[in-house]
Amino acid sequence: MADSLLNSFERVHAATRRNRLADVATRRRRLAALRRLVVENRAEIARAIDADFGGRAQVESELLEIVPLLLAVRHATRHLGRWMRDERRPVALPFQPARAWVRYEPLGVIGIVSPWNYPLLLSLGPLVDALAAGNRAMLKPSELTPAFSELLERLVAAAFEDDEVLVVTGGVDVAEAFTALPFDHLVFTGSTAVRHRVMEAAARNLTPVTLELGGKSPAIVAADFPLPEAARSIVLGKFTNAGQTCIAPDYVLAPAARVEALAREILAGVGRAYPDLQQNTQYSSIITQRHRDRLEAALDEARLGGARILRPEGAGEGPKFPPAIVLDAPEDSLLLTEEIFGPVLPIVPYRDLNEALDFINARPRPLALYAFTNDRAAQAKVLDGAISGGVTLNGTLLHIAQSTLPFGGIGASGIGAYHGWHGFRRFSHVRAVYKPGRFSALEHLGPPFGRLARLAIRSLGR
Repeated sequence: MADSLLNSFERVHAATRRNRLADVATRRRRLAALRRLVVENRAEIARAIDADFGGRAQVESELLEIVPLLLAVRHATRHLGRWMRDERRPVALPFQPARAWVRYEPLGVIGIVSPWNYPLLLSLGPLVDALAAGNRAMLKPSELTPAFSELLERLVAAAFEDDEVLVVTGGVDVAEAFTALPFDHLVFTGSTAVRHRVMEAAARNLTPVTLELGGKSPAIVAADFPLPEAARSIVLGKFTNAGQTCIAPDYVLAPAARVEALAREILAGVGRAYPDLQQNTQYSSIITQRHRDRLEAALDEARLGGARILRPEGAGEGPKFPPAIVLDAPEDSLLLTEEIFGPVLPIVPYRDLNEALDFINARPRPLALYAFTNDRAAQAKVLDGAISGGVTLNGTLLHIAQSTLPFGGIGASGIGAYHGWHGFRRFSHVRAVYKPGRFSALEHLGPPFGRLARLAIRSLGR
């Protein structure tokens, strides 16, 4: 397998060196091929994802993966010509007359390792930006979505030349061999637990990385915000895809006096969104039994520590994992120390906004942060007081859907950002070019150093 992977990489790598720069027509052709791949096979893609999950609605796959991907392709195609233009830079007076500019050039071969929770968007989303920047790419989708991964391999092979874009499938051993390839850039979206192995593999080749991880993304509900509105947004953000979303609210901070009321509003919202939950085809399944067992173990630990577990009426026993609201979870419990990645939501009380921010800042930096308040001073205090990868105010999730905004983490939640212009720049080499005029005084300062050099030092070194 390692030899086969290396041969595939060398074929793509050779093409990037043979045809180093892709013009705007080539880039648009590749983006159009990607769009056709999705549009012409969208129903089959949704069915494959549904099969891998053991239950995920086609509408959910359309809204959360297919539509955002097509919007990203459209955005990149429309703006590509402007993004590719050389940009003039000013030249300081001592270096005049001269011209300076930067060129945005392809890096080469981009490796993309994608997770199982949004298998289409998180594999082809980075690819949109990589292709817009003129690169070629190799993709490694998750082994936990075998039906989708096999379909993606087949569709990409039909849409692209094998030295433009190709898909590699397989298990953990294949993923490890994949990340060890000497890519010009490696994008990894996945769990924080795997990040060290990915970075170690990339470091051996001095491969720069973009890591999109996760972590415990908080939602703060302030005292002034209507609870029904906050609950509606939290239900959407937390229980979409059964909580298996890297930017889902991982816990909620609420004023102590409002915790019980907020919990009731969220439970009511879950009941409205997912009636007859066990038979509801619009509520996603947990991807594997192992992931389900992990959620059950975390709930059992919290219960033993004195936590109260609240579930919507009629959730029942069955194949679907029922949403759970957790009150009074111990601060050292798994639910408050590890990313939950499922439909379990702890609510943590706070006395004032400073205490809520202290709670967030005592933990690793999250991928997303949500704040529900109509008070502009409170909004500013949250933005100034706690850092995160991205933010949605008075809502959840929606910052990731904006092609004009960067998406990425900070610290434990990731390295680097992409989407739209930010992705184009992330996967480009920003190449500096300087061209002196017919006469350049500073070129006459070389050895043997004399009076002119000393004069320049006194003048420029003040």
